[in-house]
Amino acid sequence: MSRASETAYQKIRSFILQGEAAPGMQLTEEKLSEISGVSRTSVRDAVRRLENEMLVVRSASKRLSVADWSEDEVDEMFTLRAMLEAHAAARAAQRIDGDTLNALRGINDELKRAVSQSSPNIAAFLEANRRFHDLILECARSPRLSKLMPALVEQPVVRRTAHQYSKTQLTQSALDHDELIAAFAAKDADWARAVMISHIRRAFHSFSITAAPEDR
Repeated sequence: MSRASETAYQKIRSFILQGEAAPGMQLTEEKLSEISGVSRTSVRDAVRRLENEMLVVRSASKRLSVADWSEDEVDEMFTLRAMLEAHAAARAAQRIDGDTLNALRGINDELKRAVSQSSPNIAAFLEANRRFHDLILECARSPRLSKLMPALVEQPVVRRTAHQYSKTQLTQSALDHDELIAAFAAKDADWARAVMISHIRRAFHSFSITAAPEDR
């Protein structure tokens, strides 16, 4: 992929993942060229890559739009994410060291501060949550998982869920992280796996309850 195509890929991907593009929003090459500041030829290369990641889709008439998943697709997405992240947590529990444990504690403290504000700082929550899960994946030391996970975790539907959770639900996420850290400290792979599955499934059910019909 050329440098211009890579630039287009990164900018369009960010445009989608940061929620600037609503699910189902129609996209044109002209608009994407304007967003990325590169030619339409380079945009086409980037779009093919984004289609492979299922961030954008084409209709039968070849119209391009931001992916918008059905309830069944969202369920499958969270199910697959739970399976993979649970495996990552189990591997991490067997490989984690003291420095990484302290790093996870520090990140979760940041997450708690973001949630504890009178009006939770969702942007800070999302950033801390991403770093927490990324560090677990890094600690799992699995190149295969590292390639598979982004296609699920970074899809917009996952990022949008935090905006729909109540303060109680966001606080519960921090508590789940505390239990994960305890499982890691005990080097208990089965415990870590079970907590991660519960953590992701809780997120799914919170999303299912609070999602507006147009988000399903």
